Amino acid sequence: MGEQAVTDPGATPAPEQTPDAGGDAAAPATGSADATATGSGDAAAAAAVGEAPGAPPGGEPAAKAGRSTPQSRSTDIVAGPGGVMTDEAGVVTGELTLRTDYADGQLTLHVQYKDADEWYVVTGGRVPLADPAALEAVHNVAVALLNRPEG
Repeated sequence: MGEQAVTDPGATPAPEQTPDAGGDAAAPATGSADATATGSGDAAAAAAVGEAPGAPPGGEPAAKAGRSTPQSRSTDIVAGPGGVMTDEAGVVTGELTLRTDYADGQLTLHVQYKDADEWYVVTGGRVPLADPAALEAVHNVAVALLNRPEG
């Protein structure tokens, strides 16, 4: 996970994700969604010329190298009646954080109790996704389906 580029200029970006000291859990980064990681303008420059962020300058673009750059979006939600079913913990309820991850053509939905360390895979929340540009739209649909603050 790391900085996220907004692929649709008309889309409303979700908070960026940065790994915490534990490595797996993510927390929103500060700053705007189109800002680069702290102290690094290299990713924006690399994206502008088709290079993978973090790749050495002049390297092969990620798409041409047969790999995809992992991407992630997260949003705080309140589960509706019945909660959210997960593979590892069963039903989780209350204030949650929903994280949508994309890597290697696979999209995975995770939830965690807000501010907790452990993430759980949403049951049925793993699907192939051919176009990583669709990550934002899929995340927004998942939020619309699972966020039920009014019950």
